[in-house]
Amino acid sequence: MSNTSPDQKYSTALVIGAIGVVYGDIGTSPLYMLRTAFTGQHGLALTPANVYGVLSVVFWSLVVVVTLKYITLIMRADNNGEGGILALTALVSRGLERSERRRWWLVGFGIFGAAMFYGDGMITPAISVLSAVEGLEIIAPAFHPFVVPVTLAIIVVLFGIQRHGTASVGMFFGPVMCVYFVTIALLGLGQVLEQPGILAALNPLHALRFFADTPVAAFLSLGAVVLAVTGTEALYADMGHFGRSPIRRAWLAFVMPALVINYFGQGALLLATPGAIKNPFYLLAPSWALIPLVILATCATVIASQAVISGTFSLTRAAIQMGYCPRLQIQHTSERQIGQIYVPFINWSLFVAVVLLVVSFRKSEHLAAAYGIAVTLAMLIDSILILVVMRRLWNWPMAVAIAIAIPLVLVDLAFLGANSIKIPDGGWFPLVIGAAVFTLLTTWKRGRALLMDKLSEDALPLDVFIQSIEVAPPTRVEGTAIFMTSTRNRVPHALLHNLKHNKVLHQRVVFLTIVMRDIPYMAPEERIEVRSLGCDFYQFLAYYGFKEDPDVPELLDEAGRRGFPFEMMETSFFVSRETLIPMVGPGMAMWRERLFASMSKNAAKASEFFRIPTNRVVELGTQVEL
Repeated sequence: MSNTSPDQKYSTALVIGAIGVVYGDIGTSPLYMLRTAFTGQHGLALTPANVYGVLSVVFWSLVVVVTLKYITLIMRADNNGEGGILALTALVSRGLERSERRRWWLVGFGIFGAAMFYGDGMITPAISVLSAVEGLEIIAPAFHPFVVPVTLAIIVVLFGIQRHGTASVGMFFGPVMCVYFVTIALLGLGQVLEQPGILAALNPLHALRFFADTPVAAFLSLGAVVLAVTGTEALYADMGHFGRSPIRRAWLAFVMPALVINYFGQGALLLATPGAIKNPFYLLAPSWALIPLVILATCATVIASQAVISGTFSLTRAAIQMGYCPRLQIQHTSERQIGQIYVPFINWSLFVAVVLLVVSFRKSEHLAAAYGIAVTLAMLIDSILILVVMRRLWNWPMAVAIAIAIPLVLVDLAFLGANSIKIPDGGWFPLVIGAAVFTLLTTWKRGRALLMDKLSEDALPLDVFIQSIEVAPPTRVEGTAIFMTSTRNRVPHALLHNLKHNKVLHQRVVFLTIVMRDIPYMAPEERIEVRSLGCDFYQFLAYYGFKEDPDVPELLDEAGRRGFPFEMMETSFFVSRETLIPMVGPGMAMWRERLFASMSKNAAKASEFFRIPTNRVVELGTQVEL
C-alpha cells in the first residue's frame, strides 16, 4: 500500500509538468551551444584553457542568471500568482502611478521586451528543430540534403496541429522531457567519469583567467554562452501554471544538474577528441544510439517549440486585454484548461516566419547569430524593471536594491554587447521583428486613446441625456437593450443613432462597459458592479483580469443570479463600429493614423470577441476623423 499522499502526488505532477513545459527551451541548448562557441566567425581556438574557461562561464551563467536572478529573485515578483514580462510591466505601472513620465518610459521598456518575445518565438522553433535534425548528418553524411526538408516537414506538422490544441499530447511533455534530461545527463556522465579533471571548471577562477588571458575572445564568446540561458523568460511566464515551488525544485534538483553534466561531458569529449567539434552533442553517444537520440532530441525540440508558440498565444491575449493589440480571433482548445488557446493569425504569422528562417539560414550555427539578441534585451529589461519593483513595491532600501540590480545589469550588458556584433549576420532579424511589433502595439494603444478622446468630445453627457428623457420621454418598447460602450459617462453613439432613426427606446436600457484590470484574474464576487441611473437605465461595469476572456452571456447569467435577470430572446445588443478617417493634425503622425485605421478595420468584431449571440446583435456604424 502506497504512503504517498494526494498532495505529494499533485506536487510531483506539477514538477514533471514544469520540466515538460518550462524547461524545453533551455533544455535543448546543449544541442548547439558549445559547438557555436568553438566554430563560426568568432569561434574560439579549441585549446584546453578555452574549453575550461567556456565551461566555467557557462556554469556560473546558469548560477547567476537562471538560479539567482530568475529562480530566486524575479519569480518573487508575481502579479497575483502570474509572471511574465507583461505581468512585471503591470507591477511597475502600479508602483509608479504618481510619476507619469517615468512610468511611461518603463512601461514602454516592458512593452518592447514583450515585442522581442515574438522574435524569440520565431527563432526558437527554427534553431531547435534544425539542430536536432542535423543529427542525421552524424548518422550518415549522405543525409545532409534531407536536413532542411525534414525540418520543414516537422514545422508544418507542428503549426498544423495547433488548432487542435495540445491538451491531448501535453500529458506526454513532462515524461518525454524527463527521459531527455536523464539521457543527456548519462551521455555527459560517461565522458566526465573518463576525465574527472574537467570538473575543475566549476572553479570560477577558470572563468576569470579566461577573461584575463584572452579578453576579446572571451568577451565575444558570450554571444554563444548566452544560448545556454535562453528560455529564462519561460520560467517566469509559466509561474502561474505551475507555481514557484515546482519550477524551483525541478531546476535545482533535476534540470540544472543534467545540463551541467552534459555540457561538461561535451567539454571532456572535445579535450579527448577535438574533431568532435562538428557536433559534440551527438558524438557523446555510441553509434548504435544515434538514431534513438535524434528521435528523442527532435521530440524535445518540438516540445520546446510548442512551449514558445503557446507563450506567444498567451502574450497576445494579455496584450489584447491590456489594450495594446486589436481584438483577434481566439479559440479555446480545452474545456478543462483555460490557458489552452489558439490564435490563428499569430500561429500562421509565426509559421511563415519560421519557414523563411529555416530556408534562409539552413544551418543551426547560422541561426545562432540571430538568436541571443532578443533574449539578452529581454533579460536587460527584466533587470531594470525588477529594480523598480524592489524599491517601489517591496520597499527595499535603495542601497540593497542597487547592490543587487547593478551586477545583474552589468552581466546583461556584457551578453548584449557580445551579441551586438551578430547584428549584421542575422541579429538584425529579432530587432526588426521587435521594432515592428512594438510599433504596432504602441500605435494601437495611442490610437485607441485618441479615439476615446474624440468620441468623448462629441458624445452627450449621460446624466444630461437621462434628465432629458425624464422631461420628454420617448416611446418605450418591450425588452432590454444592452449598449456596449467604453466611455462610462457618455451616451453611446449607437443609442443616439437608434433613437434618431427609430424614435423609440427599450423598456430597460443597460450600458455595459468591460474594464480590464492590471491583475491576471478577478475574484468572481468582484466581477460585476451595477448602478441604477433612473428611468430604467442601468450601468454595468464588468471587471476582468488580463488573462481572462470576457464572455457576455456568462456575465448576464451571473447578473441573473444576483437578482438582475435577462431573457436572452428579449434582449438586443447594440454595438458601435467606427470607420476611422486619418486627418493631418495633432495626435499621431499620418502614417501611424493610417496604420491604426487599418488595424481597426481588420480587428475582430466586438460581438465575436465578447461571444455575443450574432442573432441578437445590432451593429451601428459611425465615422470618426482622427
